[in-house]
Amino acid sequence: MAKEKKPSVQVNGISFLRIPIKTRVITEKDDIVDVVDEYTRDLRQDGDIIVISESVVAITQGRAIPADKIKVGLLAKILWRFVRKVPYGIGLRSPTSMQCAINEVGAVRITVAAIIGGFTRFLGRKGDFYKIAGEQAAMIDAAHTSPIEPYNKCVIMGPKNPMSVAERIKQRIKCETAIMDVNDIGGSWAVGYTDGINRKLLEDIMRDNPLGQKLEQTPIGIIRKV
Repeated sequence: MAKEKKPSVQVNGISFLRIPIKTRVITEKDDIVDVVDEYTRDLRQDGDIIVISESVVAITQGRAIPADKIKVGLLAKILWRFVRKVPYGIGLRSPTSMQCAINEVGAVRITVAAIIGGFTRFLGRKGDFYKIAGEQAAMIDAAHTSPIEPYNKCVIMGPKNPMSVAERIKQRIKCETAIMDVNDIGGSWAVGYTDGINRKLLEDIMRDNPLGQKLEQTPIGIIRKV
């Protein structure tokens, strides 16, 4: 059984309530601004921060690609085998997600990242592959990462222009907004956020992944100081 998430957390001596919001299955036919407005309208208050899963933003942008539609080239077939296993997901350790990374940032960049990353990992340093490949490559979720149909059969790319998406949402709902990439082992990144957000503070507030990423179907949340 999944560990129950605590509704509140204390960071820097301040308590914050995290309110997960359950939604229907969001698709590329949805506008993320409309979705966030619809599901937070009766709950949000002045001073709240709205947080949104980066995957659901990407889905509304048409960036969930069925794995059986991805044509895998020779480079992806070679490189995916050299991606190290990590406890929080498959990432680029599959031919289809590696191909999506190549399509997204280019074969040259991925090849350079693989060579340098492999060399520095041999020397005992981790993480250089994704530093060189870039944020868009790092945000790619392999097929079978999401448990929600039909996205369990899709590679989900990172969202495009997350800063501007966050700003569009803020303009509509008048709350500070962040698009988050969070996992269950302490990884927490605000990949798009509005000017009034303290990024480091928000990442600490979200570090235990209060929205979940399995069958909770709660891709939107409200952060409220209490």
